[in-house]
Order: sequence, then structure tokens, then C-alpha cells
Amino acid sequence: MAERTTNDEVLSRSELADYLSELSRRFEEGESGVDVPVGNKTVSLGHSEDVSVSVDVVERSSRLRGDRETVTVTMSWKPDS
Repeated sequence: MAERTTNDEVLSRSELADYLSELSRRFEEGESGVDVPVGNKTVSLGHSEDVSVSVDVVERSSRLRGDRETVTVTMSWKPDS
């Protein structure tokens, strides 16, 4: 069974940088796992030394809708037993 927790919001560049820095700190310091803040909730995830990372960048240009750029970072791992 898969559980999904999502949160969509608009952040300033500074707020986004703070969020990513905090997430990075949690990955570095989490010896038994990592607690990921998602909106008003925190999700506890298991620990693994190796993490698969995928980065996808899309640049779209449209006369009617204007330019749009998207960066998607996906991290996945199998928690240590």
C-alpha cells in the first residue's frame, strides 16, 4: 500500500532556499531516518546510505501563456532493515 502526502504552495526564492537548506540538514543529520516537512505535517522516512536522484528540467515557451520553467527533483531509496 502506498501513502502519499502532498502540499502545494507559493514560496519566495528566500523561503524556498530556507526549505531546501532545512531538508538538506535533515538528510545529513538523520541517523535513523529523515523527517520531511510537508505543509503542516511531518513525514518520517527510513534511513539509507544510498539515494537515487533524478533531476528533470523543462523549459516551455508559449506566445499565449508566456514562458514557464519547471525543475523536478525525485529522490528514492530502500530503507535499511
